[in-house]
Amino acid sequence: MITDMDRYDNHRVLVVLPHPDDESFGVSGSLAKYVKNGSQVTYACLTLGQMARNMGSPLFANRITLPEIRKEELAQSCRAIGIQDLRMLGFHDKTIEFEERELLDGAISAVIEELNPTVIYTFYPGYAVHPDHDATGAAVVRCVENLPAERRPVVRAMAFSRGCEDIIGAPDVRVDVKDFVKQKVASVQSHKSQFWVPELKKASQKDLEDRFGTERFWTLKFD
Repeated sequence: MITDMDRYDNHRVLVVLPHPDDESFGVSGSLAKYVKNGSQVTYACLTLGQMARNMGSPLFANRITLPEIRKEELAQSCRAIGIQDLRMLGFHDKTIEFEERELLDGAISAVIEELNPTVIYTFYPGYAVHPDHDATGAAVVRCVENLPAERRPVVRAMAFSRGCEDIIGAPDVRVDVKDFVKQKVASVQSHKSQFWVPELKKASQKDLEDRFGTERFWTLKFD
């Protein structure tokens, strides 16, 4: 089993996820590690999460203001992580699974063609709980499958559905991000309309490292 990636420098990292906040808990530590070591990270976020029910606590958003608030929270999270390039692709929240395949795949493929990434992070299709998550991961798989084998980047996926390891096995990559929990917590706290986690301000460094210090991924295989 790979327990960590050998290097974090000289990578062109592309993250393809559907919602603002998807980056925070699963991959923000690894992204901060890439950035710290000089890699270029682009985050292609498909939607603004504008159909969500959470509006802050106490309430400070409404259905009209939420898209702009989510946009600024996402930008703040990216600054906290150090992500150099944020792309908002303009799809609508909770509709990714119903999007015209040509349109969705075309938008993702265009970013892949432009950036020629060495590694892509996304969700593991079928094992990421939310329909938008699964549809996004499936679209990334289709786009990479359509590339010539010699041009395909490594694709690392996040999975967390109940019992997923019984079906897809254990993750083959575990990344130690204990040195990057500060960035990870800042990313989580950027999404104020979604998360209210005052206990994080009082948590010790050890507690934060125990809770957030490891990230895990599955490397997807292509024939």
